Amino acid sequence: MSERILIVDDDIDSLKLIGLMLQRHGYEVFAANAGAQALTKAASDHPDMIILDVMMPDMDGYEVCRRLRANPSTRAIPIIMFTAKTLVDDKVAGFEAGADDYLTKPTHPAELASRVKAILARSANQRRPTPPKGITVGFVGVKGGVGTTTLALNTAASLLMAGENPVLADFRLGLGSMGLMLGLDQAAGMATILGKPTAEIQPATIEHELASHNSGLRGLFSSATPREALIKYPLESAVAVANSMRALGQPAVFDLGCGYNALLNRLQLEMDQLVLVLDPIQISLIMARELLRELEGTGTGAGRIHVVIINHVHSSAQIPWNEVEQFLGRELRAIISDARDLASQAARAAMPMVMLQPNAIVSNQITKLSEDLNIRIRAMASSQLMT
Repeated sequence: MSERILIVDDDIDSLKLIGLMLQRHGYEVFAANAGAQALTKAASDHPDMIILDVMMPDMDGYEVCRRLRANPSTRAIPIIMFTAKTLVDDKVAGFEAGADDYLTKPTHPAELASRVKAILARSANQRRPTPPKGITVGFVGVKGGVGTTTLALNTAASLLMAGENPVLADFRLGLGSMGLMLGLDQAAGMATILGKPTAEIQPATIEHELASHNSGLRGLFSSATPREALIKYPLESAVAVANSMRALGQPAVFDLGCGYNALLNRLQLEMDQLVLVLDPIQISLIMARELLRELEGTGTGAGRIHVVIINHVHSSAQIPWNEVEQFLGRELRAIISDARDLASQAARAAMPMVMLQPNAIVSNQITKLSEDLNIRIRAMASSQLMT
């Protein structure tokens, strides 16, 4: 659909000449030959642009411009003042009244057409809604070996099966097992990205380093090459990765490793949701309680933290879930059954458990967790659209 331009000038010849030129460039034009008429037409017809003369008998262009800017229904319409008044003070008065551009007569038709095109393009960009940023979900274990990576991977897989578009990120340089679980042995995109200057870490740069699994899962993975752990990078580069990943999937799912460290300290506020993973033994509970205190004390709201237990210890050593809740002073978001045999099968098949055996008990538990998280993800995404 052609852009519609209102031309305002009390000189009929000028109206015809400007209108003809704009029509030749594909614009739809309509006219007003007085200030009051211009205000009425702008409010009723909502043009994409107004070309406004200054010298008119009933109301000068400056006043017309000020009134257009004062009216909520017309204040965003771009305005070019096109007039024979050439003094610097006249131009200043035009811009102070709210004009977007100021051209003096006579001017070459090509210049007017160029100005019109540029301002319409700028206006379109300003009107274009900013796409909502993706939601980030971080997984962190209270200690190593509790199943954090397995849970993060399978939660993302469950979200993918539900029709979402998750993207994974593994920050554990030199300890990357997430890519190995998918058979992506050579994936080392995280190290490549964190080796770049922070300013170069952008969504397009990261997208080039994403590894893809035949299930449709994508991720920025760390490798298991030990020397990768020696890579030094500024924490602002990790923040740049987290923010860039928002543009690449919904949600962006992060494996943040275990325990509280400089990385988690810096990234915790970049996580919209944070899943704390533990096993139901006394040591883990004490570590979980301390980690929760630290997270909440440094800015992560309690409502954004979700505690999940993975039962991979012998039943005789497990602390009952209700005692876990009482000890931590909060409800558990999920309890995941022991599934070491299925996890081994899934690793050999290079496939997430929830995809390999979607009807298994553990798969149903992880699916329920992902559904719960997805409700929160969608609620956050909807709130972004409303703001």
